[in-house]
Amino acid sequence: MTDVQEAITRAHHDEWARVVASLTRRFGDLDIAEEAAAEAFATAVERWPVDGVPPNPGAWLTTTANRKAIDRLRRENRRDDKHKEAGMLHIDDHPEPAGAIEDDRLRLIFTCCHPALAMESRVALTLRMVGGLTVPEIARAFLVQESAMGRRITRAKTKIKAARIPYRVPSTEDLPARVSGVLAVLYLIFNEGYLATGPGSDPIRPGLTAEAIRLTRLIRTLMPENGEATGLLALMLLTEARRPARISANGELITLEEQNRDIWDAALIAEGHQLVRERLATGVAPGRYQILAAINAVHTSARNFRDTDWWQVVALYDQLIHLDPSPIVALNRAIAVAELDGPQVALSIMDRLEGALVDYHAFHATRADLLRRLDHTDESRAAYDRAIELAGNTAETAYLTRRRDELG
Repeated sequence: MTDVQEAITRAHHDEWARVVASLTRRFGDLDIAEEAAAEAFATAVERWPVDGVPPNPGAWLTTTANRKAIDRLRRENRRDDKHKEAGMLHIDDHPEPAGAIEDDRLRLIFTCCHPALAMESRVALTLRMVGGLTVPEIARAFLVQESAMGRRITRAKTKIKAARIPYRVPSTEDLPARVSGVLAVLYLIFNEGYLATGPGSDPIRPGLTAEAIRLTRLIRTLMPENGEATGLLALMLLTEARRPARISANGELITLEEQNRDIWDAALIAEGHQLVRERLATGVAPGRYQILAAINAVHTSARNFRDTDWWQVVALYDQLIHLDPSPIVALNRAIAVAELDGPQVALSIMDRLEGALVDYHAFHATRADLLRRLDHTDESRAAYDRAIELAGNTAETAYLTRRRDELG
């Protein structure tokens, strides 16, 4: 990759959300904002290799995007009031006051997570506008078809227009109504970094996990009494601690059972455990992220896979499933049950999940492993084949292929 290409890629990651937010604030139209931003980046691809990377790429992109938006308004000869307003605008970007949130990106996420939208819609829209995730990546995170996710995001934009939902920086009083959506956004950004879902990206994207952790730390500082913010931070830290051991030298995924625990990040584990203990000491009933953090604390407390307290893991999943009775939680509980009560018991649980998870690669990968442990070789091979077909990245594909081929 050339220096110019790297500059464009970096600018897209760092500036996309800010440019879109700036244009949305000025023109009151998400579609115009996104299209003008896309045109500005396309212009950068054409001009920067010839003219060189500008001294301030962000300002260049903002200026170009503003001009693209104004040109479009003029061409379409509509929204006269917006047209007049646009003609009077200075190109220089004047940021709004920070309000309760000083960090630019976190402020944008809180701004986009408007409670007037349904939770799934506000999370999906924010992931697209600010989180830097593509529509296919968001669709895979929600386990829905790409076309369905595209329609969901479009409907969210339409509702914002129809209801005239103001695009404004939230005040301190607004934060409690928005924080659950913000935490969901950061959790999904972290997950995409922890194990990318697309075949065209690196299996692990440390930039995403680092940014999700940074922003979650800020929320905890901003809202120290919010237990779920603390729980999510603990969950991220305990998960990130295992990153050095998760991909082999030849690019293959390494499962928890096979990981070298000596190279886990001890400092992150200690911090994560401290946060879990802090929440337990409050005596307040834990939420979803706090329970997930507690499960990860059990895993990272064990000296090896065999020493894991599987009874406690299953008990925590039993608690979690009352809060989040999703098929994914049930699948993860079945994996723990297999270690406690055996693969046959876990398979009977999974049989009830197949309809909901028929297109989810982890379901078939788990089923393949359970069938392998029961010496059902042909069924196991077929399940591995289906998991490989659905797998999202090269590391998972390499691991699943090796396990299938070891069946003989």
